[in-house]
This record gives sequence, structure tokens and C-alpha cells, in this order.
Amino acid sequence: MPLPAVIPMVRDEYHVQTIGTYADGQYFANVHGARRDDDEAPDRERERLYWYAYVHRFDHDGHHLGSEIVLIGKAPFLRGDLRTEADAIFARLLDGLPGASPGDIAVRPFRVRYDGVTFGLIDESDSERGAWAELYPDRLGFGEPWDGTYST
Repeated sequence: MPLPAVIPMVRDEYHVQTIGTYADGQYFANVHGARRDDDEAPDRERERLYWYAYVHRFDHDGHHLGSEIVLIGKAPFLRGDLRTEADAIFARLLDGLPGASPGDIAVRPFRVRYDGVTFGLIDESDSERGAWAELYPDRLGFGEPWDGTYST
């Protein structure tokens, strides 16, 4: 089965909680830590983890309209002042979505690179796994039966 043109995502209270619709379409927003794409060296202490707040916007048909991504800082964990700053930035991003309402979405694959980090819903289909889309940097996988649930 090929990757569907539009991939559903079901809102939950864990990894996919800040998704839904707004006046111009759909959105996916989150705060997540990531290492830069070219950083392949071991980092057991998480010393090279960068924290980003982001919102991806899509039209009503799931086409990517744009992303606003903000680097919050570099730290092993999102705690203390860094957490407070992340929460403020995230709230500002969500305030930029007029008429935002939480709920399920269905979007098309897309890719954005920011600050050396890949963000997006990327087709990673292959002969072993079959049709598969991976959400970056969240590392959530979507596959058959294409019911909007994900794998971590």
C-alpha cells in the first residue's frame, strides 16, 4: 500500500496534543528537543540538545503553508527558566492562530530545515517497513492502517 496523499493524525494527551484547526486551515504545534542533523556523535549527557517551539500551518486540504520555528535554547532538559521561556514562546505561537480549536488533522508530507534541524512529516517508505511517514524532530511514525495513530 503506498503512502496516502493526506496522512491523518489523531489528537491525544501525550505526543500529539497541540493539533487542530484554525481560521485558515490546520496546525501542528509543539516544543521539542533535537540535535542538529549533522551531529552524529554520541551525546549520552544530552549536552548538544537544542529546544525549539514550533507551529506548522496547513490549508484545509493539508498542504503545508509555512512554519514558525523558534530556538529556545540548548540544555539537556527543558526545566526551570528554560521551561518558563518555552511556555511563553509557545503561547505566543498559538496566539497567532486565529480561531484555533484542538482536534484531529490530516496533512500532506512536508519538509522544513531550520537551524540545521529537519522538521516535517517525511516519507520514509521502504521495502522492509512498507509505507511509512516519520514526523521530525518528534520521531513519531505513521503507517498502516492510516487511522491517525502513531508509533514512537
